[in-house]
Amino acid sequence: MLQNEKKQSFIELGKFLSQFSENDCKKDNNVLSNDLFFDDFIKLIHLSQSHNGWYTPEQVFFAIQSWANALTEENINKWLSAYSFDAVQGDKNIALILAGNIPLVGFHDFLSVLITGHNVLVKTSSNDQYLLPFLAKYLIAINPDFANKITFVEGKLENFDAVIATGSNNTARYFEYYFKDKPSIIRKSRNSVAVLNGKETKEQLVALGEDIFRYFGLGCRNVSKLFVPEGYKFDAFFEAIFEYQDVIHYEKYANNYDYNKAVFLMSNFKLLDNGFLTLKEDVSHASPISSVFYETYNNIEDLKQRLQAENEQIQCIVSDNLIENSISFGKTQTPDLWDYADNIDTISFLLIT
Repeated sequence: MLQNEKKQSFIELGKFLSQFSENDCKKDNNVLSNDLFFDDFIKLIHLSQSHNGWYTPEQVFFAIQSWANALTEENINKWLSAYSFDAVQGDKNIALILAGNIPLVGFHDFLSVLITGHNVLVKTSSNDQYLLPFLAKYLIAINPDFANKITFVEGKLENFDAVIATGSNNTARYFEYYFKDKPSIIRKSRNSVAVLNGKETKEQLVALGEDIFRYFGLGCRNVSKLFVPEGYKFDAFFEAIFEYQDVIHYEKYANNYDYNKAVFLMSNFKLLDNGFLTLKEDVSHASPISSVFYETYNNIEDLKQRLQAENEQIQCIVSDNLIENSISFGKTQTPDLWDYADNIDTISFLLIT
């Protein structure tokens, strides 16, 4: 399959995904194979919550639109222009062990394997078993050459040349041992942080709420920790994130809020609480659902050094240009194709595998 054919297939997939949004699903008769897939995809989106209680239609539609926005000809060409594909030697079998914390979380790895010309062996998470296989069927329908390049595996992974596996810190140790003889990318638990200086606008703090509450805080790109200057008052922060108060009406989130708050209070921890989010001073980056940890700092240069030293625990940093290469408020869950998880260049890994 020619490189241009692969790119065009994903561009067409992007056009297909662009039809689906929370406010309106509008069928475009110019989209390939729409008669076969449009109605079934709407049904799957609305069934997703029965497969995984965290996959509400709102969250699934957001993930779909994010990928629709990413899979444009301009974005794909910009992403791939940094690489030479001449060195790819034949078809390798690349195994993917995917997470299931947010919808389509493993799609970037899936895309990367296929765009480099390799074959993909996918072991989905039990929490996300349906969305990616559906999109794979769509790709095969518009380009039958993909039929021999995509395999979903239910049992043991076998006959693979390299692996990309995502899991917790505990499962990562298992992966590192089990795949020690194979080229691999092993992704561990990471969290994202925000650095504030007290000069943020209300609009920026509202956008920070998106970084915190999107996907109920389950993603590694969700902000779970705030660094604030000594003496920082959280009044403006709580006022800004009040827009997200409806999250407490979702039962699974509310149960986590009640449970985690009770655990904190029974341990006599001091909390700041607005009725749907607790703030707890804590040195850890990983806060439980419905809670955000915070620490104070008195010297931004010292904080920069600390964040650099802890970079293997951090997925991304949000700030108003306080930290080099930080992400703007509200943008953590809309990464570009060239924003790699753990800052590991997946395409480069696949090109030399």
